[in-house]
Amino acid sequence: MLDYNTAVVLVGVTALAVTSGVVGTFLVLRRRALAGDALAHASLPGLVGAFLLFERRDLYLLLSGALISALLGIAVIAALRRYTRIKEDAAIGIVLSVFFGAGIVLSRLAQNRTTAGSKAGLDSFLLGKTAGMIYQDALIIVILSLVTLGIVFVLFKELKLVTFDPGFAIAQGWPTLGLDLMILSLVAVNVMIGLPAVGVVLVAALLILPAVSARFWTERLDTMILLAAGFGAIIGITGTFLSASFDRFPAGPVIILTGSFVLGISMLAAPRRGLVVQVIRDYRFRKEIECRALLEEIYEFAEQRSWPTKEQVLHRSGERAALRRLIHQGLVREMGNDHLELTTPGMRRAESVVLGSRLWKMFLDTHPDLAGSLVDLSHESVDEILPPDTVRELNELVRLQGRWPSLSAR
Repeated sequence: MLDYNTAVVLVGVTALAVTSGVVGTFLVLRRRALAGDALAHASLPGLVGAFLLFERRDLYLLLSGALISALLGIAVIAALRRYTRIKEDAAIGIVLSVFFGAGIVLSRLAQNRTTAGSKAGLDSFLLGKTAGMIYQDALIIVILSLVTLGIVFVLFKELKLVTFDPGFAIAQGWPTLGLDLMILSLVAVNVMIGLPAVGVVLVAALLILPAVSARFWTERLDTMILLAAGFGAIIGITGTFLSASFDRFPAGPVIILTGSFVLGISMLAAPRRGLVVQVIRDYRFRKEIECRALLEEIYEFAEQRSWPTKEQVLHRSGERAALRRLIHQGLVREMGNDHLELTTPGMRRAESVVLGSRLWKMFLDTHPDLAGSLVDLSHESVDEILPPDTVRELNELVRLQGRWPSLSAR
């Protein structure tokens, strides 16, 4: 059974993490992950400024100031990109550092010059005070999260177009600048509602970690959004329970560390992009290349009407393992006097390998200007990569040079 305070924190943090995952997906895909961090830091001067102006710690008032400041940060980034020669990454860095510096100065001013400053607890907005979340805080987070998710659902098609093909969106007459600012505004709202939970410094992590984790698992935007929302929920729920189980562990940092663990699992275990799968794929590819090279070398000896000895074809250590695999697969067999011979299936397989190799070499010789963009030697057949007209041209050139592999037809 959950106690009341833990239940409130659980609902608020989970809603925040789910929304952060959804909104953060667009930042990650637009390569603007740092923008969330910049807006989080840009919210600090507005938050402290609202306190200095009204001299009372009203959460709605402080968060409104934070939202205004974050929106001002968006405007500054957009202005620097549009009216100066400053690149977007530099503009984001400028807003992050300058606004955060101003927020720290104003925070110190609030602590020293107001009668209520020392009791305001503004420093809690830096790292958050998740365990102290009350019902009103969680209610604000849930309501604004639902509004944010509703906007994403309604504008999903438009946001998808701007994310993947802004040039096409401009050509079709879509208000790309407005949609772009809409994404950043949703980020600003998410930052605002996240301040009481995890603070300025850590709210950016919730925008990035679920989305980046989801990116390892899929190539589709809709699936990525659902995964990011799911990972956000896992991070929020698990982090809350861990922080509640260990009294001395601060909730905000524990939630972020939980997100880091989810990211680590995704990096390692994702079925298509995970590091473990990539290592296995690279290992298998190297072994396949070794087998292809050995088959090609044996076949070239056969074209000279002789079968090679092991000594003639085994030049590197990896080739011995390749030979064992080819023998095990029934493509090569050992003869007397330490000679090697292709079996009937091995002859057909070797011809396919040799043909692919010769077509690729012919393509490199005849189209060197296209080599960088089209050549992919991991594909044995050129048919999978090159246009049909180019493939027919290469086939004809190889035939004219008398290099078409055809031993199996003899």
